[in-house]
Amino acid sequence: MLTAHVESSDAPERRRFYSVAEVARMFGMSTMTVYRAIADGEFPAVKIRGRLIVPAKALDAMVDAATSTQAAVDAADYVIPSSAA
Repeated sequence: MLTAHVESSDAPERRRFYSVAEVARMFGMSTMTVYRAIADGEFPAVKIRGRLIVPAKALDAMVDAATSTQAAVDAADYVIPSSAA
C-alpha cells in the first residue's frame, strides 16, 4: 500500500501580532488605556492604515524582563533589546 508523505505540524503557528483589544484583555485593562499608552509613546505598536497592532515579540520581551529581574517593568521606560526586535 502506498501512503503519501504529508508534513504536518501539531504545534500551532506562533502569533506575531495582537490587537489592542487582545492586549487589553491579557493585561486586564481597558482598550482605551492601551490606546492612550500607545499614543503617548509608552507602549509599542505598529500602525497600518489607521489600525494598531502590537508585536508579540515586544510583549514577550517585557514579560521576560519582568520575570528575569523579578521586578515590575514600566512599559513607558522599557526599551526592547535589539535581539528581541
